[in-house]
Amino acid sequence: MDAETFKKEFLPYHQKLYRIAFRIVHDADSAEDMVQDAFVKLWNKRDEMSKIENTEAFAIIILRNTCLDYLRKTKDEYNIEYDKEIPEEVSLSKEIEQRDQVQNIKGLINKLPDQQRQVMMMKHWDGYSDEEIEEMTGLSSGNIRVILSRARKTIREQFLKIERQWTLAK
Repeated sequence: MDAETFKKEFLPYHQKLYRIAFRIVHDADSAEDMVQDAFVKLWNKRDEMSKIENTEAFAIIILRNTCLDYLRKTKDEYNIEYDKEIPEEVSLSKEIEQRDQVQNIKGLINKLPDQQRQVMMMKHWDGYSDEEIEEMTGLSSGNIRVILSRARKTIREQFLKIERQWTLAK
């Protein structure tokens, strides 16, 4: 992408990017700096732009990440608007709780019947498509859908049971 094409593609987003940056950093000068930094990052990625379908969304993501990096570096209490409602302790406890939930779900998956466990792991952990699972297991696509549905239902029911017990124990 040459400079002229870059200008035509990205400069029309300047005002929108500025408004987004200002909402995040709450400072006009810093917001303008963030937009300029985002433009520099976009320019450095100009050779990859042919692969990007939605350049506006890509520019917004680059800008948001630039602003969040800036906020992390400055760590100024007045600037931390994006997570002021969530104290760090709550975020940490939430993260620990989520890890426990993941461990519970993994344990529930391991308790599934062999075929359900195998198909579930192939689909959700290994990322295979239904067609790939069909080829590897010899099961029909209808069987795969039924197996996944039953496995998910079993896990959901068991997980909710664990959650209820956990809530009652608190």
